[in-house]
Amino acid sequence: MPKPSENWVDLRRDAVSGIEALRAHFTGHAYDLHWHDSYLIGVTEQGVQQFHSRRKQHQSRPGTVFMLEPEELHDGDAINDNGFTYRMLYLSPQQIAQHLPPVTADGAARELHFATTLRDDRSLAYAVWHAFDALWHNHPALIKDAALDRLAAQLTPHREWLQPAVPAARDSLLALQARDWLIAYHADNPNLAQMAHHLQVDRFRLSRLFRAHWGLPPHAWLVQWRLSQARRRLAQGEPVADVAAALGFADQSHLGRWFKRACQLSPARYQHACTNLPDPG
Repeated sequence: MPKPSENWVDLRRDAVSGIEALRAHFTGHAYDLHWHDSYLIGVTEQGVQQFHSRRKQHQSRPGTVFMLEPEELHDGDAINDNGFTYRMLYLSPQQIAQHLPPVTADGAARELHFATTLRDDRSLAYAVWHAFDALWHNHPALIKDAALDRLAAQLTPHREWLQPAVPAARDSLLALQARDWLIAYHADNPNLAQMAHHLQVDRFRLSRLFRAHWGLPPHAWLVQWRLSQARRRLAQGEPVADVAAALGFADQSHLGRWFKRACQLSPARYQHACTNLPDPG
């Protein structure tokens, strides 16, 4: 067993649903600022988990549920030498929709948003804990489905269904176009001058509005997008070197350094946890 002062991360991926369950313990600094393309729902088990999101600092204590949306920037730190332990579920928007479909009268598309980041709700915490255990221990499918449905029911009072934002302002439209351009040319290691030339806008203005809209400068946002794609490809069993090359990382080591900063796992170890492929080390 690891010592209380040691950092550790354990992750398992459900073979049928693809939902990832992670349990970890950290002392000191845990994560740099980053985002995921999944919904994150977790419970702090021990200690105080401190992090920034939605431009605020939060402290999650034992029994507190924390909820983050896709592309929501966050980091992580312990406030003392005791560190903190937590368990968390990663659910894609598609997985959320299976258990928590939007209820709307007009039939219009809706996006799930959490009303608040932290909740001191014992019933919700128990539902998260129960769903985590069902997935972690690979219980029969009926038990896992029931646990996820129970979690969805407990989330109901804390959710908000919003219509996808429709960009009206020129700056918002430019930010969306810049994001799409970065994705289209991600493997070419594009620079700001090239993007500004393509969009016919001053590069300094483009940099400012991109950060204002997405929360990160273009180069940092592109790294986070690449990492989210890397998680998906690695979970599907693609070789680490091929993933690095396809996503524009300089080499496998380059991907490894960034991946560990965001996930505290090497790409090979993450892939092994998701697929049970041999871990080369």
